[in-house]
Amino acid sequence: MPASLVADTERVLADAGRVLVEEIERYLAARPRRSAHPLVSKPTEELVAEALAGPAAGAPAPVLASPPALLRFVPDWALPAFRRPQGPCRRLSVAEHLELTALVIEKYGWARGRLRTRRGARCIVGAQAVLYRLGYGDERTAVRAGEALQAVLAGRGLAMPYPAWNDAPDRTEGEVVYLLRQAASHARGDGR
Repeated sequence: MPASLVADTERVLADAGRVLVEEIERYLAARPRRSAHPLVSKPTEELVAEALAGPAAGAPAPVLASPPALLRFVPDWALPAFRRPQGPCRRLSVAEHLELTALVIEKYGWARGRLRTRRGARCIVGAQAVLYRLGYGDERTAVRAGEALQAVLAGRGLAMPYPAWNDAPDRTEGEVVYLLRQAASHARGDGR
């Protein structure tokens, strides 16, 4: 493959990762004003503004108008290359993790019976893995999000694990997104 084509492909994939990260950051910026962590004195909005400060002078322009579609095809093991440059992990609340999991499924599609499809659609666990690999939340947050999902299912009288619930033959993407949003609401404690 010619070097120029390799460079263009790398630039397109980098832009795709940047756009997904920017979309996640926009979601997080829309949260109510509060400190990102009890030990951090800056409000979340200020931290996000610093993180989203414009690209360096001379940065290449995007090659495609809509690169996030290409990110669907990036193998999961390569997602850490698109992590936010500010650090290894952005702390999220369980509710934020669940809302962003729903966002990933809405953006890239939903999968049944596997973590991801060739077209990039994700099951609940696969969408959680995208967030983790991009540096949003940690393993503990994902486990607690799973517990919140299980609590909602238990409230419905269902004892099956949420990955099995996701893979049920009659399940729909709408039901999956609704469960995620209901669990996020439950995790926030607002009882919706």
